[in-house]
Formats: sequence, C-alpha cells, structure tokens
Amino acid sequence: MDPYVVTAPSAWQESWDRQQEAYLPDREQRIAAMLDAVAADTDRRPPRLLDLAGGTGTITLRALARFPDAEVTLVDQDPVLLAIAAASLVDRAAIVTADLNEPEWAATLPREHFDAVLTATALHWLPPNRLTLLYAEVRELLRPGGVFVNADHMPDDGLPTLTKRLSADAEARRQARYTAGAVLSWRAWWDHVAADPTLAPLVERRERIYPDGHAAEWTPPASWHLRALRDAGYTEAGLIWRGGADAAVAGVR
Repeated sequence: MDPYVVTAPSAWQESWDRQQEAYLPDREQRIAAMLDAVAADTDRRPPRLLDLAGGTGTITLRALARFPDAEVTLVDQDPVLLAIAAASLVDRAAIVTADLNEPEWAATLPREHFDAVLTATALHWLPPNRLTLLYAEVRELLRPGGVFVNADHMPDDGLPTLTKRLSADAEARRQARYTAGAVLSWRAWWDHVAADPTLAPLVERRERIYPDGHAAEWTPPASWHLRALRDAGYTEAGLIWRGGADAAVAGVR
C-alpha cells in the first residue's frame, strides 16, 4: 500500500489539531500573528513561503487559506506527519523530506529564496549549537527584507516566578482534560496512529528514525533566541507575539 494514501486526512488533521491545542490553547492566535508578519513584510504577490518542520501542514494550510496563490514548500522528516500533510495538501504545496540536524537540508529544497520562513513548536528538539547554525542557514534562504518567524515555548526570563505559575496552571488544565477524555495526550495520539492500518507502517519507520524518541526539549528564554538571530546576521530581531510562557520571535534579513 502506498504509504501516502491516508484515509480521511481532514479527520487526522482535526485530531492532530485537538491534541496540539491541549498544549497550546492559543495556537491559532500565534499562527495568525505569523501570517500577519508575512502580510506586512512582503509586497510580492503571491508570497513564497517555507514551512520549516511543518509536520502535518498546519501552517501551510492556514497560509494557503489566507494567501490562496502562495508558493509554499513544507519540509519535515517525520513520515507519519508528512503522510497526513501530503494527503491534505495534494498538489497545493511542495513537500520535502529532510533532516534539519544535517547542514545539507537546504539543498533538498526546490527553491533557493523565500519571502518568509515560518516554524512553530518544532525547533525545541534541536540542541543549542545546531539551532544557532540553523538560524544562519535560514537567513541565507531569505530574500533581502524577508522574514523568519519561530513560535515556541520561550519564557520571559524577567518573570521566572510568574512563568512557573502559568506553566503549572496550564499543566493542571491539560491533565484534567486528559483524565476526562476530552482530548488525546501526545502519547495516546501516537498510540491511536499506530492502530491505523495505513499509518502503522509509517509509525514503524518513524521509530527507526527516532529510536530513542526526540532529543530532550530545550526551551531557552526569548532573549536567547533574539541574541541568536542577531548573531546570525539578521538586521532586525524582536518579539511579534507572546502568550504566557510562549512567544514568537522574528528576524528580518
């Protein structure tokens, strides 16, 4: 069976969205802020976008809804999430399989330059030295004036006590939802995927790619990301969105 033949991709997208929203109740707001940055940054129509570590295509789908003629490339390594993305997007975006841990990942892209590079809740899996290099690699993919936006868990180091309380409250609400069966946890979602006959072979492939799971999450404060963007040569760097302990940082080439 073709591993990219996914039954009811819209249902899998909805399932993924609900599972992610348990962690990120304001997920749609952060993505809207990212797309606002695209709209404000470029006079080029249609915009040329790169969805970095794009998973199931969450950002790509919303970008295409807002910019119907956008030229979008989605890159990721996870075979399960890419299968759902491919089934959902069909031919509306270019989909590339690449490992962001490898410096050669950018050579696999079908285009050389983009108006914007967007990523959300993904780069925390990379170690700090690799993330620093990736920021510089992304800069090289942007046209002059292009924008890179990374939204992730980025606490404000000026509010350590409040951030800890906010995170604890969010965790309590999330656990209550899991207990009540209102939403699947991360682990339960993957167990659900593994039970699907179409996706199960891709889960096995995924486990070979990540034999020990992802690396431990590394979530430095937003100030670290802003320094890293400036050190990578971005002419401007700053926050474009914050919600609790999460934020979106942007860099302009």
